[in-house]
Amino acid sequence: MQVEIKIPSPGESVTVADIARWMVQDGEMVEKDQEVGEIESEKATLPLIAPASGRIKILVQAGNTVPVGTMVATIETTLQEKQGNEKGRKVKAGGGKQEAMNETHNILEAEAIPLVQQQKKPGESKNIGETGKVVVTPLARKKMEEYGLEVNDIKKSITRITRDEVENLMQQKNSALTDSSRQAERKEQHIRISALRKKLSERLVAAKNQTAMLTTFNEADMSALMEIRERFQKQFTEKYGVKIGYMSFFARAVAVALLDYPGIQTILDGDELIIPNYCDLGIAVQTDKGLMVPVIRNANLMSIPELETEIQKVAERARQYKLSIEEMTGGTFTITNGGVFGSLLSTPLLNPPQSAILGMHSIVKRPVAVNDQVVIRPMMYLALSYDHRVIDGQESVGFLLKIKILIENPYRLLTGGKSPEEVLLGI
Repeated sequence: MQVEIKIPSPGESVTVADIARWMVQDGEMVEKDQEVGEIESEKATLPLIAPASGRIKILVQAGNTVPVGTMVATIETTLQEKQGNEKGRKVKAGGGKQEAMNETHNILEAEAIPLVQQQKKPGESKNIGETGKVVVTPLARKKMEEYGLEVNDIKKSITRITRDEVENLMQQKNSALTDSSRQAERKEQHIRISALRKKLSERLVAAKNQTAMLTTFNEADMSALMEIRERFQKQFTEKYGVKIGYMSFFARAVAVALLDYPGIQTILDGDELIIPNYCDLGIAVQTDKGLMVPVIRNANLMSIPELETEIQKVAERARQYKLSIEEMTGGTFTITNGGVFGSLLSTPLLNPPQSAILGMHSIVKRPVAVNDQVVIRPMMYLALSYDHRVIDGQESVGFLLKIKILIENPYRLLTGGKSPEEVLLGI
C-alpha cells in the first residue's frame, strides 16, 4: 500500500512552503512517526512526519517551493517487499562468506600497492651519500629520509648537501602549496533566501518605515544580580534543573514596571488604542535560519524560577525549529539580548504590532561615580525602542528608569517595585 506525505498548513494565510531539507535518502526504510524532512514558511519551520513505516520515495527535492497540500513523498508499506528484504539479508549473511572474503582480499591488495611503493629499496639508504660526487652530510641524510627526498630533488649543481639545503627545499614547496591554496580560495556561495528570512525582512522594514520609532537609553549596575547568581547558582540548579540567567530577572522587572507604566504595551489598531492588563512576553532567540520570538503567556504571573524554566524551554524549542504558530503570535512586549553576541549598544527594532522592545547588552566593567567616589562596576547599557505615535517620551524614560532601579535592587521585584520602608508604611 502507498501512503502519501503532503505539505501541512503552517498557519492561516500561508499558501506555500519551502522544503528546507530531507533527513532521509530516497528509497530508505523509515519508521512510523519518524521525522523525515523539514519545511519552512514565512511563519515557522515545521517537521514532515512519516505516517507509516516502509520505503520512502521522495518526489520533490529540497530547496523547492510548493503549495500547501502538495504531495512531496510516498511511503510503500507492502508486506512482500519487507519479506524480500529480510530473505535477501539472510542469504547474504549465510551464503556470501566467500564473496566477502574475496572483497576483503581485493581491498587489502589495493591498499598494499602504495605502501610498497613508498618503502625504500634495501640498498638505497646505503648509497645515498655516494651518488656521483655529491657528498651528503649525516644530518641532511636523516632529513631527506624523513621527507622522502632524493639527491636530484635538492640541487644538481652542488657537490655537498647539508641540512640547510633540505630545509630550504621543503620551505619552498610549502610556500608554493600555500600560494596555490590561497588562489584556490576565491569562491562565492549562493544561498537561496528562505521564506522565514524573507518574511522577517519584510517585517523589519515595515517596523522601521511604518512607525515613529525612537530609542531611549540608560545603564544598570549588575553587581547585585551577579552576586545573587554566584551565591545561589548551585542551589537553584539542584532544585529547578536550570541555571540562573539574567533574562528571567529582566522579564520579571518588565512585568513589575508595567504596573506603573501600562501604556508601554499599547497596540495601535486603526483608530483605537488597545492596552492589555496582562503581559505576554516575547523573547528574541537567534537561530541558524533567522530570528524567532517565542511568546511566554501571562509572564506577569510568574516567579523568577518559573520564568527561567519557561525561557530556556522556548529558546531550545526555537533552536530546534519546533515552535508552533501559536507559540510565536500574540505577544505584547519583547526583550532582546544582543549582549550574548558582544554588543555594547544598539537600537532594537520593534516587533509589530507591539509598540516597545527592551534591548539588553554586554556587561562591561567600567569606572562609575558612587557616593562621589570613582569605582569599577559591571555595567550594562539598556535600550528601549518605542513607537512615539502612541508612547510619550516621559512614559518611555520613566519605564526604562524603573527597569534600572529594579535590576540594581532585585529585592524590589518581590514588593511590586517598592522599597521595604514603603511596604512597611503602606505607602
